[in-house]
Amino acid sequence: MLHIVDDEDVLRDSLVWLARSRGIDACGHASAQLFLDQAAARFDAHGDCLLLDVRMPDINGVAVFDQLVARGLTARLPVIFLTGHGDVPMAVDSLKRGAFDFFEKPFDGNRLMDRVEEALALSRQAGAAAAVQARLASLSAREREVLDLILAGKMNKVVADQLGISMRTVEVHRAHIFDKMQVKTAVELAGLLK
Repeated sequence: MLHIVDDEDVLRDSLVWLARSRGIDACGHASAQLFLDQAAARFDAHGDCLLLDVRMPDINGVAVFDQLVARGLTARLPVIFLTGHGDVPMAVDSLKRGAFDFFEKPFDGNRLMDRVEEALALSRQAGAAAAVQARLASLSAREREVLDLILAGKMNKVVADQLGISMRTVEVHRAHIFDKMQVKTAVELAGLLK
């Protein structure tokens, strides 16, 4: 989802239309506060991007960006700044602190949407990586030991001998690992964790 936060109705609506014409799901927010209030539930999702105007009447874009950085959300919610009043130091500072890009108005809409597509792809990758890490964190210490040996190519009998447990216990741990990691085979598991 592309979130567009700009207080200029015409620009916001045209960006929503441009995004949708390229197959990008988009929604506009007339103010930073509306965005923060309405979209807060989506911050833990992945596959999102934010086009953020720098100068707005309620909360400026840099302050919104600061909130997102403080909450650790910029990897899953890449921010592209839009401004008609940008300066080089502001752009450099924003990029150093993790902004995805910085566009001065007027801008090339197609170039902007190309960057949005790149940001959305990055967000999806970050979300997928976070999901894999969450699944790994759900494994018990013993399941992690079994997982490491499975990834090393060890057969169940070897795993059982090395850990001093029965082969049946290894099979149970293996089944739990596959279930928690949402895979069906060791090859699929290895591919997920590469």
